[in-house]
Amino acid sequence: MKILIVGGSGLIGGDAALHLTQQGHEVTIMARNPPQTPVLAALPFLQGNYIHDNTQKLGLENFDALVFSAAADIRNLPLDGSVSAQDFYQQVNDIAVPAFFKAAKEAGISKAVYIGSFYPQIAPQKIGECAYVTSRHNTDIAVRKLADEHFNVCTLNAPFVLGHIPGLEIPHIRALVEYAKGNLTELPVFAPKGGSNHISSRSLAQAIEHALQRGQNAKAYLIGDENLSWQDYLQQWFKAADNAQELSVSADNHPMLPNVIMYAGAGASVSYDVSDADMQVLDYDTHQISALIKKVVAAYN
Repeated sequence: MKILIVGGSGLIGGDAALHLTQQGHEVTIMARNPPQTPVLAALPFLQGNYIHDNTQKLGLENFDALVFSAAADIRNLPLDGSVSAQDFYQQVNDIAVPAFFKAAKEAGISKAVYIGSFYPQIAPQKIGECAYVTSRHNTDIAVRKLADEHFNVCTLNAPFVLGHIPGLEIPHIRALVEYAKGNLTELPVFAPKGGSNHISSRSLAQAIEHALQRGQNAKAYLIGDENLSWQDYLQQWFKAADNAQELSVSADNHPMLPNVIMYAGAGASVSYDVSDADMQVLDYDTHQISALIKKVVAAYN
C-alpha cells in the first residue's frame, strides 16, 4: 500500500513509518517540518499542516491509506493564555482532524487509522469535564462517522506510549533519564500515587499495520500492554540508570509525571487488559516496557 503518515516525524508516527516500510509498504511522512532523524529523513516527505493547508494541494489522491498521529495534546497548548484549552482543542482536533479525514475520503483513500487516546474509554466521566478528554472523544466520534463501504476507518486508543528512534531525542524522556540517574538534584525523588497502562511505539506500529489490513470498520479499539503502578514504573527507570532504589509514594505533584497530564484524575490507577478478540485482530507484541526502559536509558547515555 501507499501510506501517508500524518505526524510521521514524531515517535508514534515515525516508528509506524519505519515498521510499515520494513513490511514492504510505500510510506510517505507528512509533517510541518522535515524530520531531523536520519532514519526518518531517508523516507519520502510531504510538507504540510493539516490544520491550515489546502488539502487539495497535498496530493492525497496519490495514497491508498492514511495513518493520523498528529492530534494535539497539552504539549501543543499555547502557554501565553491567548486561547482557552477548550477553544484550542476544538479548533485543532474536533474540527481540523475530521476535516482532513473527509478530504482523504474524497481523494479516494480507502483505509485509515486514527491514533487516539485511551482516556475517553477508560475515564468516560471526564468527557464534558476535561477539555482534552472531551476533544479526543469528539474527534474520535467524528472521524469514525465518516466510515462507509468505501472508506474503512478505525481508531486505536492508546495509553502512555514509550519508544526510541535513533537520533530522535524527546525532551521529557531525556529529563526522566537524568532524574533517574540522580542528576536533577533540585527535584524531590518519589513516585506519585496510582498507575497506568503503557505500550511501546513498536507494538503500536504493529497494531497500526494490522488495523489497516483487517481492522473493523468504524470501531474504536482500546489497546495497551503493561499495567504498572507509577512506583514500579519509575523504579525500573532508576534501576536501568544504575541508581536502583525503593521510591516512597506521595500524593504530591510529581516533577516528571505532574497531575496536569493525569486526565483520569491525580492518583488514579488505570488498569485493563485488551480483549482476546481485539488482540487476534491487532496481533502486536506485548510485555515490551521493561526491556524498552533499559534500551532507552542506554541510548540516552
